[in-house]
Amino acid sequence: MLISQGYDAALAGILGLLIGSFLNVVIYRLPKMLERQWAAECGAVQAASDGIEPEKDTEAFNLMVPRSRCPSCGHEIRWFENIPVVSYLALRGKCASCRAPISPRYPMVELATGLLFAWCVWQMPGQLSGLAWCGFAAALLTLALIDWDTTLLPDDITLPLLWAGLLAATVGLTSVSLQSAVLGAVAGYLSLWSIYWLFKLTTGKEGMGYGDFKLFAAFGAWFGWPALVPIILMASVIGVVVGLALKLTSGLREGGYVPFGPFLAAAGFTAMIFGPQAILGVIGL
Repeated sequence: MLISQGYDAALAGILGLLIGSFLNVVIYRLPKMLERQWAAECGAVQAASDGIEPEKDTEAFNLMVPRSRCPSCGHEIRWFENIPVVSYLALRGKCASCRAPISPRYPMVELATGLLFAWCVWQMPGQLSGLAWCGFAAALLTLALIDWDTTLLPDDITLPLLWAGLLAATVGLTSVSLQSAVLGAVAGYLSLWSIYWLFKLTTGKEGMGYGDFKLFAAFGAWFGWPALVPIILMASVIGVVVGLALKLTSGLREGGYVPFGPFLAAAGFTAMIFGPQAILGVIGL
């Protein structure tokens, strides 16, 4: 049994390395795709108001094309230069053409995804349940890094993650009942939505974005409504610690804004690995 379980976990880890390579593409390209879409929509509205034909973007740019290139010299990445982790080590973290340094985050994302996939399949009862949590982990890691880079939590990921949690509860792939998942999704969204408006009406500023509401709603769907309080408490504690550290090291961005999504994601991973109630012990409650 343990041998079979270990074999499945190893295969999941290899799959995770490959998926992690794709996640790097999503993390980099999806925000740019959204920006291009928004720019095109704004241009179409402006062109319509001016009574002229809007300009069309003829250059294809999506998750599949164009092929990945070195940002420094434009060298097209060949397949053997794109093997997860291995290629980075073989190239010693440099472009094969111009020798410009490659960010270590690429292999770190691949390795993290591989480890998360292996853990999910090892720990979760049933192959389908393990694969469902692999999908959860991949989506959460992607959202955390996109939000850290751009302060965006795209609907393209948060909403499918929410619906996937409800579907997983419906077919029994999580230990959460459908009723708890639905209540969790509603409570997750409305709780942060209420805090957002209370803060905005009080201070005139926006404390978080709508993507945070949707991500928290997704947590409610995956973990059930009782998990929401531990998750938000841990996310807040992590946010305060990181925020203070960035302030002391002058690492805050312009305006002193730190996205909340990565801290929610950290709490979500903690809930997935240790269980929502274990979070209360971690933060001393």
